[in-house]
Amino acid sequence: MVDKAQDAIALLKADHRAVEALFEQFEATKGKVAKQKIANQICLELCVHAAIEEEIFYPAVKSVVEEDVYAEAHVEHDGAKVLIAEIYYGSPEDEFYDASVKVLSEMIKHHVKEEEQREGMFAQVKKSDLDLMALGEQMAAEKAELTARFKKNGIGEPETRTMKKPPRIRLGQPVA
Repeated sequence: MVDKAQDAIALLKADHRAVEALFEQFEATKGKVAKQKIANQICLELCVHAAIEEEIFYPAVKSVVEEDVYAEAHVEHDGAKVLIAEIYYGSPEDEFYDASVKVLSEMIKHHVKEEEQREGMFAQVKKSDLDLMALGEQMAAEKAELTARFKKNGIGEPETRTMKKPPRIRLGQPVA
């Protein structure tokens, strides 16, 4: 059921807290199967969150936030998506699986801090006259739809938005 009483910022902050709890749960878990289940849930939650931010929230707030804050948020999302894909399509058997989840956690903590800090994006948006309740309703509806779709079909390939072309990356010899 969609909670229509939540404004856009409250919805995004609730997502932040939920993902933080999942990262803590991952760190406390020992079994590889359980870790992969939690990691996949983290990836799903982050993909849904990024989609509603990028498709609804960011376009709505672009004119009321500082340009560099807006640009950095998009670039941070794209950086996280690289690790999300690596984790989601990887395995706990992979040598750097746990390290990848840890680094993703640190990236997300940084991103959340940037959005939630005193003069961050959320504070700038709150000073505007945007209808955050209407925006929150729209985001909650899209979140419910995407969550159901991703649970049924998987997250697909995370889509970057700030890169003009695929990054040139060459896979080297594995670390010994």
